[in-house]
Amino acid sequence: MPSKAWRIKGASPAFGISPGSRRPTAVEGYADQASVPAGRPVRIFVSTSAKHWRATAYRMGWYGGDQGASVWHSGTQPGHRQAAPKAVGKTHTPTAGWRSSLTISTVGWRPGAYLLRLDVPGHASYVPLTVRSTSTRGTLVLLAPDTTWQAYNDWGGRNLYWGPRGKGDFADRARAVTFDRPYVYGHGAGEYLSRMQPVVALAEQLGLRLSYVDDVDLERDPHLLDGARGVISMGHDEYYSVKMRANLERARDAGTNIAFLGANAVFRRIRLESTKIGPRRLEVNYKAADEDPKSRTSPEQTTADWPAQPHPVDESSLTGEAYACFPGHGDLVVASPSSWLLAGTGLHKGDALPGALGPEFDAVTPGTPTPHPLDVVLRSPARCGSYSHADATYYTTRSGAGVFDSGTMDWVAGLGGKHGARTARLERAITTTVLRGFATDRVGRKHPAHGD
Repeated sequence: MPSKAWRIKGASPAFGISPGSRRPTAVEGYADQASVPAGRPVRIFVSTSAKHWRATAYRMGWYGGDQGASVWHSGTQPGHRQAAPKAVGKTHTPTAGWRSSLTISTVGWRPGAYLLRLDVPGHASYVPLTVRSTSTRGTLVLLAPDTTWQAYNDWGGRNLYWGPRGKGDFADRARAVTFDRPYVYGHGAGEYLSRMQPVVALAEQLGLRLSYVDDVDLERDPHLLDGARGVISMGHDEYYSVKMRANLERARDAGTNIAFLGANAVFRRIRLESTKIGPRRLEVNYKAADEDPKSRTSPEQTTADWPAQPHPVDESSLTGEAYACFPGHGDLVVASPSSWLLAGTGLHKGDALPGALGPEFDAVTPGTPTPHPLDVVLRSPARCGSYSHADATYYTTRSGAGVFDSGTMDWVAGLGGKHGARTARLERAITTTVLRGFATDRVGRKHPAHGD
């Protein structure tokens, strides 16, 4: 049933602060699978200070503007506070290690992006879940980038960037993080609401033939994208294993279109390993090659940045441009008004999409592999480090695939209204063109890049 009741009011708890400065969460949880085929049961692990809790599953989409529909209710469940987080092993991996609280049947659930809302009196939080499609053939694939959400998740006092003393505590960071814990930000949904839901809502409103997967599925199934028309990566899709990247590139080379509606995509190399709960639940990323035990025995698996030694493979050969800088802010500016991606917008050369640049951005960078032919659709002034501009690019391949990179992390946030009505209207028009075009077979044959 369509409903706005999925929304949680108020600001999400802050992250990036020391654990001692963070107020305890009244209710929080996680699932034993980030992505599950419809009909497969899912266990959830819930901790609360309340005597009772309940859960509601919402399938996210358009639903006449409500953007969610209730598909399941748990009834009242007994509550208890589970164990405090602990750091495990030499990688300082923050882990919950909780007991299972409830098993949920997903029989009859449609593939899609779901939020499980956990409620106690006066408080609520989410558990994100992808109910994946059995086949992506002939569809536009919406990809949930939850390896990146997990990399930034500092539940338990650590993530892949900082340790217990908060931002700046790089030395005591985790070298591996696990899906066996709640998300501390986004009310428990990670970056789903700000950097994914606006695209999900628009794609469903357009009535496109869609399928849903998460990026761990790219590692799980080498044939996941066989026959897919297009893949949409949303917001912040930074962390990729060797298999994940290889399978995405294989799909492109077979004619599958790819759109990166964000920036900084495919920049960090990871390995996915098992936990006690299941396979591919541990995300390994040392960041420093000399710390990674595999850097000498398997350099291609080293969890440094993709462009870094000992086995550099620049992300630009896939995305079309390279990650440039953080933080940068400003307007997106039109460079190529004749691009088919801007059709119907009325935009001219030099026109702006106010505020939509940042906080991370990409740029066509001399000395990095750049696909050809490649068009620079937007070229925006950006003052950050040594960089003076940011780009949005489009290239096409011999297979007929088209690849678009918006070049700004805030693309989806702008679509959702973060940067005002004008930017939202223009981004909606461009994103609609991208979604409809990339849902067709080999869009590069109809709209070849010119190499401007």
